[in-house]
Amino acid sequence: MQIKGIARDTLNFILEASKSMAPQEFAGLLQEKDGIITEVLILPGTESSDSNAVLRLYMMPNIKAAGSVHSHPGPNRSPSQADLHLFSKTGNYHIIVGRPYNSQSWTCYNREGEIIELPVLDVEFDDYEEI
Repeated sequence: MQIKGIARDTLNFILEASKSMAPQEFAGLLQEKDGIITEVLILPGTESSDSNAVLRLYMMPNIKAAGSVHSHPGPNRSPSQADLHLFSKTGNYHIIVGRPYNSQSWTCYNREGEIIELPVLDVEFDDYEEI
């Protein structure tokens, strides 16, 4: 799947959720629509602490994730071995957010843990979706 970027509102949600959870880690899975990351899926049973977050991947609905997102309680945004293990299971776009949880304190990695560019896009969201 080719990702064009992440919606600015989605990134802002990630930054605010990360800030509000601090010092505990925030974690979720990234969902895309038409090649743009527009949603964060919070899995039931996700556990957060000040040293890690545990995603229960078996709770994931039958959909494909574009990647993952989680925060670190400090400014270090480098992926740990546990992060790399998660990256290998959940898509190819992985965002790590660090303190101070602003527009400059996030990094996107591929599944190998290499930094990749993820453009921030201004996207109009529908107010509601028909079911």
